[in-house]
Amino acid sequence: MEQAALTQKAIDLLKELISIQSFSSEEDKTADAIENWFKSFNIPFKRHINNVYAVNKHFDESKPTLLLNSHHDTVKPNSAYTRDPFNPHIEDGKLYGLGSNDAGGPLVSLIATFTHFYAEENLNHNILMVASMEEETAGSNSLRGLLEILPKIDVAIVGEPTLLDLAIAEKGLVVFDAVIKGTPSHAAHPNDDNSIYNTIEVLEWFKNYKFDKVSEALGEVKMTVTQINAGTQHNVVPAKVELVVDVRVNDKYTNAEIAELLKKEAPCELKERSLRLNSSAISKDHPLIQSGIALGRKTYGSPTLSDQAALSCQSLKLGPGDSTRSHSADEYIYVKEIEDGIDLYIKILDGFIKK
Repeated sequence: MEQAALTQKAIDLLKELISIQSFSSEEDKTADAIENWFKSFNIPFKRHINNVYAVNKHFDESKPTLLLNSHHDTVKPNSAYTRDPFNPHIEDGKLYGLGSNDAGGPLVSLIATFTHFYAEENLNHNILMVASMEEETAGSNSLRGLLEILPKIDVAIVGEPTLLDLAIAEKGLVVFDAVIKGTPSHAAHPNDDNSIYNTIEVLEWFKNYKFDKVSEALGEVKMTVTQINAGTQHNVVPAKVELVVDVRVNDKYTNAEIAELLKKEAPCELKERSLRLNSSAISKDHPLIQSGIALGRKTYGSPTLSDQAALSCQSLKLGPGDSTRSHSADEYIYVKEIEDGIDLYIKILDGFIKK
């Protein structure tokens, strides 16, 4: 099939996906739609819960494998929507609808790219296409839970909106629960150990703390206090104040190193919720990245999380759309962005797996 016709089918698939409610863990109907794409091209596929995946026709276990991955779950539409989030429609070149930008556009572009290369012979990499579930919630049935039954992956492209620039690194995430203690008392009595007043110094510490290692691609580790909770009534000094601390980790630290460092130095009790969402990166010298650079694409470090956090191999985040539109009201993607995305994916792979 010619690329223009394949692109139009991908846009039609995106419209279908938008029209189907597919909140995280409720993606069964969008999985059905993706299955139908593969059936229409006579491409064998497998399904695990709501994950749908396939390999190229001439898959060879002796060759390394390139993963193409994006997700078909969405967040719930926010209250600021002025349009029906499940009504895909095009106005002024923009395709509106929930999940159009994050990550429907990248997903259908990767599926079209996989279909383009499916039957080609003599590629230097296998291609594995995975349309995954539960990305938005980092759920146990997402790509992370699927990896143990997939072929070994050597390098990956994760489809997320990047304005078609090459996100060669992505920050990881550790969320901490912090506790600042004090002496509970009646508000009418003197108390030099008020947990709320004790929190002032702790908040200043979090505000001013600097991590030593700075990444060329991702910059500094960013730590932010995002929640605070204390007290039950006006005349009682609480025994403790609880904070939530969000730490975005660059590729110079593992999440475990961040947790060890902060628990040693912070002036309060800290407990991490999870260490599994590590940062990720790929060398700028990797042939996949060099293929993109040769096509005029620039590289950068991404502050947002994706399914890259589940992968242990080198991975690139790349796709049509703009990350600032993700989770926004009246979400959209330009049709031209999808056309350009498919074209770029194909050209990058031409320069990487056909050499």
